[in-house]
Amino acid sequence: MKKENLLLEHNYRPAKNPSENPPAIIMLHGFGSDENDLFSFASELPDKYAIISLKAPIRLEPYGNAWYNIYFDNSQGKFSDDEQAIASRELVSKCVDEVIEKYKVDSNNITLLGFSQGTILGFSIALSYPEKVKNVIGLSGYVNKEILKEGYSENDFSNLKIYTSHGSLDQVIPVAWARKTEPFLKNLNIDFTYSEFPVGHGVAPQNFHELKNWLEKNS
Repeated sequence: MKKENLLLEHNYRPAKNPSENPPAIIMLHGFGSDENDLFSFASELPDKYAIISLKAPIRLEPYGNAWYNIYFDNSQGKFSDDEQAIASRELVSKCVDEVIEKYKVDSNNITLLGFSQGTILGFSIALSYPEKVKNVIGLSGYVNKEILKEGYSENDFSNLKIYTSHGSLDQVIPVAWARKTEPFLKNLNIDFTYSEFPVGHGVAPQNFHELKNWLEKNS
């Protein structure tokens, strides 16, 4: 099946033996990476899903892309460009609509799978527009409340499910930030699973196994 033109460059794997409108997983890579990163394990995910791995719009030098800039030299530590993050939130939200239209996937069964900055962005989309997303798999990220759409807490989250995990030894995004995700989601009455693994900024094999089992249960 041919690759369609979307607002963002992307990789695409069609569902095997698809129904008329297969479920879809939309991948959001981390800072400094690209659409090939998460897509490298597309073959390990269930065949029934169409998989679309998006490339972030901001080009970094000498290589890689970002959903928004992070200024590591800020006097207060890492500083995220929240305006760029909100722009990317809106861009990916439109891209989800395009994926549904052009790849004929099930509009009621969209899973966002993010890593690091891609997780932060994925959370912002799902919490701002829960009607567009059924599941979020958020790896090594956290909720940045500054990039959520105004009035998000009034949204209907009854159909949204979230799996989120973090490395307890993460030196890029402190596990303390990720641990705030749990009470935040609980306060919104969102159905979620939170796990920690004794690794750094990455995905342990047992983490991947757990998220696949979670996905099977929530497909």
